[in-house]
Amino acid sequence: MGTKKRSKMILQSSPVLKQILRRCSSLKGRGTEEEEEEEERRPPADVPKGHFAVYVVGEQRRSRFVVPISSLEHPEFQRLLRLAEEEFGFEHRDGLTVPCDELAFRSLLASAIAGK
Repeated sequence: MGTKKRSKMILQSSPVLKQILRRCSSLKGRGTEEEEEEEERRPPADVPKGHFAVYVVGEQRRSRFVVPISSLEHPEFQRLLRLAEEEFGFEHRDGLTVPCDELAFRSLLASAIAGK
């Protein structure tokens, strides 16, 4: 199955994932309300189609990753999203933020991309 179709299926299967991806964009507080809403729906310029930005917050620092949408299917990634919901909720304006050590996130991401 093509990446485009697979990404669309993932998004259609979960309203929560749609909400997460809407919050992933960089949010800027300027312009009219309509412009701000449009800006919220638009992904950051450095995020390619079929990907989303994730902020990883560990004990030492906060790092930003650009992740393929297909990684949302990975069970460990889904578990991490549930932890993020519990810890941060969906009502913050900093983009998708997950509580995870950077090294552990890199390992999880490699595993998700490899399809393990």
